[in-house]
Amino acid sequence: MDKLLRNKKAIIVFMAPGLILFTLILFVPICQSIYYSLCEYKATSITGPKFIGLKNYADLLKDDTFWIALKNSFFFLVFSCVTQLIMGLFLAGLLTNIDKGRNLFKNIIYLPCVLSSAALGLLWMFIFSPKFGINKLIETLGVQDFVKNGPLWLMDTKGFIVLPMWVIAFVALWQYVGQSMMLYMAQISGISKSLYEASYIDGCSKAKSFRYITLPLIRPMVATAMSLNAIGSLKFFDLVFNMTEGGPNHRTEVLATHLYQQGFKYSKYGYASAIGVVLLILCLLVTAFINKVVKTEQYEM
Repeated sequence: MDKLLRNKKAIIVFMAPGLILFTLILFVPICQSIYYSLCEYKATSITGPKFIGLKNYADLLKDDTFWIALKNSFFFLVFSCVTQLIMGLFLAGLLTNIDKGRNLFKNIIYLPCVLSSAALGLLWMFIFSPKFGINKLIETLGVQDFVKNGPLWLMDTKGFIVLPMWVIAFVALWQYVGQSMMLYMAQISGISKSLYEASYIDGCSKAKSFRYITLPLIRPMVATAMSLNAIGSLKFFDLVFNMTEGGPNHRTEVLATHLYQQGFKYSKYGYASAIGVVLLILCLLVTAFINKVVKTEQYEM
């Protein structure tokens, strides 16, 4: 193995496929998007992209929908990172301390992660429909006129963060908390049981063992999970699009849906590319911030 690692030709041969795929699938499209963001480029354009400098970015600053989408994306970012961290750790700690039924509960919680987000979005849209979903069920149970006077789960436009955003955020938490739980469980399973046995001998409770042993040792995975949650929440698209399509009146727009609308509905490829570049920069900044704030150290386990 050492001889193979010293062979530069072998290293290049093994790395070449990955580098080629990275260049063609990621690096080249990113560079094209940055260039298109500096151009006026529409589907109806015969001459192709026309360089206009930073005009698309200046237009973004004047776009009210962009600021709503940015606010909603940051709401998803904060909500996702906080709730998935707490719920993921709670479920991981709970399931690692039970013997019977662990795999059953783990599979049930993780199941929504592998289901189609488009199908789940349509399902939850039906569940929160005022005439056919939760409101109708509550009225059937005896609450008078709840269909007429109950909450408009996906159509309310009141408040700084509208009710549909909270609904979608909780649906996203239900769908993706299993991913965080699995990551934390994988890290916890690698901790030596002798550490816990020693702590119990010294008089520690399970709660204190979790605080002083588990949490410090899984901190690298916490940083990884938070980075994945942050990036996923910033580029959140499918549930929002299928449940509200950014409505009503653009109040549930996020950056990804605004990009989609501008690029594929209005064919403003240059303007959509500018939104994509902003989204890319935000993902990089948030990931760097999380890695800076969540200090990680390697321990022998």
